[in-house]
Amino acid sequence: MDNPAQDGAADADDQVAWIMTPYQAPVLDSEGGRFGITDALLGDEAEDIFHGLAVKVTQGGHVVELSADHVIRITRSAVHTDVAPAAVALLPAYQQERWFHLGEGGLFRKRPEWKRD
Repeated sequence: MDNPAQDGAADADDQVAWIMTPYQAPVLDSEGGRFGITDALLGDEAEDIFHGLAVKVTQGGHVVELSADHVIRITRSAVHTDVAPAAVALLPAYQQERWFHLGEGGLFRKRPEWKRD
């Protein structure tokens, strides 16, 4: 007989599409240490193009941009990255105005709405 507690744990580790990133999910460095929480999705929902995440950093509370290139896996419980712990401090500051201008061929500004479960 299956153990429901074990099934729940497996569900938390299931990979999800970027658009399903949990609100305020822990963001983990390459060693599995938590360095922040998701603050905003950066991408175009209609075109299904993921650019990255705005992450509120645990140390200091400022918000940084995490490029999609650094996102290894998104699960129901966390965002796993390839960012080394020492490199967290080097992530660029999130610039909201950058994501609110729509250029020729270009920058995406849409942020899908997160809903709390």
